[in-house]
Amino acid sequence: METSGRAGGSRTGPMEEPGGAEQRWLRAARAFLCETLCPAGPGGGGPEQLADSVLRCLRSTWGGRSGELPLGYSFISISDLQCQQRTPCCSHMTWSTSDFKKWAHQGEVILPKQSVLPRTHLILIGYLTDGRRQEGKEKLMDGNLYVQDSTGSVPCELLHFESEWLELLFLFPSWAYIPQTSQSSAGYVEILADPVPVDPRPERVVDAIPVFYPATAAQLLSTSRVPCQKRAKLNVAGELARLSTLLCIHHKTFFFLFLKCFTSAACVPVLVQKPPQLAWHHMLQLGHGYVLTALSVSGLKASGHKVFVTSFSSCLLPYCAEQVKEQPLEIAWRGGPIQPVSPEATVQLPLELTDEKLPVPAKESKILSYMGIITRVLNTQAGLYELDNKICLCLAYQQLLNSARGLRPGACVEVRRCSWELKHIRRFCCFVGRRRLFIRSVPQGPGVAEKFLVPILNTVVPSKARVRDVHHEILAEMHHCPLQQYQPLEPPCQAPPLSLLRSVAEQRSKEAFNPSQLLSPLEAQHMSTQELNRRLAWSYDTFSAESFQPRMVLLGVLRASCSSGSLQLRDKSASIPCVISRRDGNPFADTALIGSLLQVETYQLVVEQFLQSDFPSWEQLWTLEHVRGRETRLYVQFCFEDVQILYTPEVQVQEGPTSSDSPSLGKKDVCSSKVELGSPEAKLPKLEGTSPGADSEEGCDRGQSSARGTSCMSRLFLVTQKEGLMSRNYLLAAEGDGEGQELQLSFQATILWMGKPQLWGHPRKIGNLPEVEQTNHQREDSEAQQRVLLLFMGRSLRWFPFLHPGGLYRLIVPQCLDFGVFERPCLSPLQGRLLNQLGCPSCLIVSATWHLQHETWISCLAQPQVIPGSERAEMGQKVFSIPELLSNSFTGSLVSFSGEIVERTLCASPGNEKLSAPCSMQRQKGTLLPWDHSVKLSVSAAPGSPVVLDVYIAVAYLQRLWGLLPGAKILFQNLQRKISRFHNVYCTYIASSCISILALPRTCLLLSSNPAGIASKSPAATSPSLVFLSNLLLQPHSLSQSQIFCHLSCVLALSLQWTCSICSSIFREGRCSRHSPPCPSHTGVSQASAKILVEDGTGEALVLCKNQQVAAVLGLSPVEWKAVQNNVQRRGSIFIQHGGASPRPGCVEEPQDLVTCYLKSLCRSRAICRPILLAFSLDRKSSKIPQPDSLQPRRFLCGEMEFVSRVGARLSLMCLNIQEADPKVLCSLSSKRIKTSIDHSA
Repeated sequence: METSGRAGGSRTGPMEEPGGAEQRWLRAARAFLCETLCPAGPGGGGPEQLADSVLRCLRSTWGGRSGELPLGYSFISISDLQCQQRTPCCSHMTWSTSDFKKWAHQGEVILPKQSVLPRTHLILIGYLTDGRRQEGKEKLMDGNLYVQDSTGSVPCELLHFESEWLELLFLFPSWAYIPQTSQSSAGYVEILADPVPVDPRPERVVDAIPVFYPATAAQLLSTSRVPCQKRAKLNVAGELARLSTLLCIHHKTFFFLFLKCFTSAACVPVLVQKPPQLAWHHMLQLGHGYVLTALSVSGLKASGHKVFVTSFSSCLLPYCAEQVKEQPLEIAWRGGPIQPVSPEATVQLPLELTDEKLPVPAKESKILSYMGIITRVLNTQAGLYELDNKICLCLAYQQLLNSARGLRPGACVEVRRCSWELKHIRRFCCFVGRRRLFIRSVPQGPGVAEKFLVPILNTVVPSKARVRDVHHEILAEMHHCPLQQYQPLEPPCQAPPLSLLRSVAEQRSKEAFNPSQLLSPLEAQHMSTQELNRRLAWSYDTFSAESFQPRMVLLGVLRASCSSGSLQLRDKSASIPCVISRRDGNPFADTALIGSLLQVETYQLVVEQFLQSDFPSWEQLWTLEHVRGRETRLYVQFCFEDVQILYTPEVQVQEGPTSSDSPSLGKKDVCSSKVELGSPEAKLPKLEGTSPGADSEEGCDRGQSSARGTSCMSRLFLVTQKEGLMSRNYLLAAEGDGEGQELQLSFQATILWMGKPQLWGHPRKIGNLPEVEQTNHQREDSEAQQRVLLLFMGRSLRWFPFLHPGGLYRLIVPQCLDFGVFERPCLSPLQGRLLNQLGCPSCLIVSATWHLQHETWISCLAQPQVIPGSERAEMGQKVFSIPELLSNSFTGSLVSFSGEIVERTLCASPGNEKLSAPCSMQRQKGTLLPWDHSVKLSVSAAPGSPVVLDVYIAVAYLQRLWGLLPGAKILFQNLQRKISRFHNVYCTYIASSCISILALPRTCLLLSSNPAGIASKSPAATSPSLVFLSNLLLQPHSLSQSQIFCHLSCVLALSLQWTCSICSSIFREGRCSRHSPPCPSHTGVSQASAKILVEDGTGEALVLCKNQQVAAVLGLSPVEWKAVQNNVQRRGSIFIQHGGASPRPGCVEEPQDLVTCYLKSLCRSRAICRPILLAFSLDRKSSKIPQPDSLQPRRFLCGEMEFVSRVGARLSLMCLNIQEADPKVLCSLSSKRIKTSIDHSA
């Protein structure tokens, strides 16, 4: 059954008489009309008379001759419409249900993906005004129209408008309301049908008007003669040929119209800039005839063009031939004949933007008109719309002073004199860069879009492009579009959503993944199954902006994660963890950048790959059938100096409860960049599609209480020590005995209070910190400089990446007046006593609502003596050098140092260490690495330095550590220094350890490094320093890798064998030799080792060579070496011992056969004895590192005579590489050494 608004108006309740509802509706209507319309009325009649007129109009519109009232509808005021209606709606009072369904069906056919506006039963009534009737505010007549009542006004858009409608009271039978979508665009009303006047005005009777037609009036603009009366007003009649948009330049709003003669092509421009006449723009229609009265001639200063200008007494009237009479030209002029303007005086706009030829053929743009329906809004801010599902309309070249009201899907638009291009969406983007040249009306700083787009667009805009002349473009007789030709350009860059960037990088990494490329075949063929799969377990790929075409630019909001304690770049689609460093060597600590919109063009996008595999040998690396699991971890690292800040949130922190106009907080750091404090509300830039509080991480940034309008308690402190993120169990004072407590992620820092608490208000410069001055004068005050342990957990974990030792920070408690807020105990009495024993008398938990602000570094203060002597001495010795840590005299346990990672390998934990992670950290998502293993980082003191320290980090800690790549400079804090049973010094990462990234790897280093991190060294480190064997006895512990020119004296021992890839038993004739229990392996691994003796004239050394190095020692080609290995595989193993070498345990020289005889003769051959360039590392086993003054007996044979003498001990070296050396180079080196020795002895 069909129901309509009309039927609803006659329905009554079952127990109510038909007249009861109508009377109650009339009383409510009269009360509403008297309250909302009377104060805004133009005068005449009282409230009751006005209400009667409205009801009479309503009966006529709704019920026609029957005079019914719309009892199913209710009145709504402008203020209620704006405040209560949060979703778009429409009201069609005169439509039936079938009419509305038919209208909705037509819209669904055109826009199948759009929803129909819901229908409401509301009556809208008000005055149609152009802003002149606004009470209590300055009159705003900007060319827009408004619907107004006594409660407020709302902008409106009409399809048809008459000048007589202004200031009349109207009933709007068909309208739609589009609420506010953002802070920059207000809600508005669309008038879908002509409004019905409540009291129509009588038609005006116009007498005959003397006019000039454009053919005659054009002569008045083309001469320098002056009219007879300088202020004479002229009337011009003609057909509207062109109409510009409303423009606002230098705070003045205006538009141009062009009247054309009815019988010729003559055309004259008219400038309309009087505020009461800007509403004419809504009623002018192209092709219609109009009469403009009281015009005067004026010249434009910028361009020199003469135009007709309206005055305050000007009127716009429809043209009617019977009501006008033409005037002769002589009436307006005195003197001689009219002199037409010469063609040479006409200024023409160039057809091309540049004088140079374009690098590629230019395409001609066409000027045309088009009518279509908006099917999609591509980008409102950029002015991009889609017409008819096939054409892109770009309005970036037009000023939209009405904020593009009405331009939404379903609107039918007509575009006249537009530029047509074949590739629409891509080519229209170039307009945006030129927009601000002529449409900026209010002086202000560039916005986010301009900061991002303008530098990019400047790279593609021709360098000799001429500045636009807006007046000339509009007033030229032959209009020339600024875009006469366009050049097909590829976009210089792209700023994709972070989710797309993640997926593209992960997809590229997956497609390029090849296990055979992660390891060198020369090394992989000698690895067992366990070692092979362990080396493949952790690798990485790196991408830069240039890795993508077009290059990708990072665009995101900087956030600090509450769950992981890491920095993140985030947009609406996804978030990416990030590592930020500084080129000045200080860790990144700029808390003011939280919530800022960053643009990064130089970065390193790292995709770490965690692989779980069971490859039996290196021969199967070319297939992926042995890959059992693969996960990735993606993050981006960049330098702070390469960041462009597009948007920084602003905040005001007030000094007291009564203060309301405090400036926003900001500081200029002496050693770092600008520092500003961002409030929680300011930490979300108004990005398109970003909704505050969309997830828990954004809630973390916004979770702290706002400091606006209240005082904040603050206290300055110095960080002396910081521990890493770890799951801990803190027994808080209010939580009883802690039974059943779960571990929670947290970190702690030891700080030193700098001064006493104070109410924090206006910012001060770093050089005038009142707390520092207070501490300087009260250096002996224990309260002013008290050591405290700060505990961070929960949402306060977001401060972890900003907190660093040596930094001065301000801890801010918003909305607080309690000076004792920093003295409240938070631990149990037992833990408090333990804390006192550690030197920290108190402990403070940092609340989730507190704010942390980095001020400066203690090294940047002009008065570092504000720190107590004991603290200053402790901080001065905090960071050690790697040579100091390797020294035998060093006795410290917990150490901090910095260095560059030269190698990263996954290995088993040290034999005397149990680096087991806590149970809560094991088997967490994100890594497939074996948890009983460790990552060994070889850290050098400086690029190219041979001094290297090994750092072991348990796999369990890796999920919270970022940026551990070869070439990165790392600050290690609170690592445990240990000495192995072979007296090797190494460090382990423990629960209290922490790392900071000081410098990122160089791009060339990342591209040249092995993806698996094996022997990934910097270019300087690939060429070890050249030393003498005698120098190795002086400082053996400080030397990591070096090379020597030496002479290979002999081969003392040689071992060739094939072992099982699984159990390492002897592999003979294609099967494992183990029988109890039997081994299922069918893969063997070739292994070779040789012990050689070398000397360089200053000493001797035993060198252990392995695998391919043995082939280099024996001088065998790859083909010969492969033949030897194949022969060894038949018998399983061969061991050869030469005189002077002690046999290894379990190695017995094999019986003689052809291969054994060949190898033995080769080892004793004179061809083996030759000069070589040997790269080596020191074998650090305690039994093989002799003391400098130790002498050992040695046998010497000379014919049949045997001599015994005490000589220096031989060093034990590990071969890294062997190269053939030129004998001439060795002789020259020996001569130079002898000469140097003689000079020193003299």
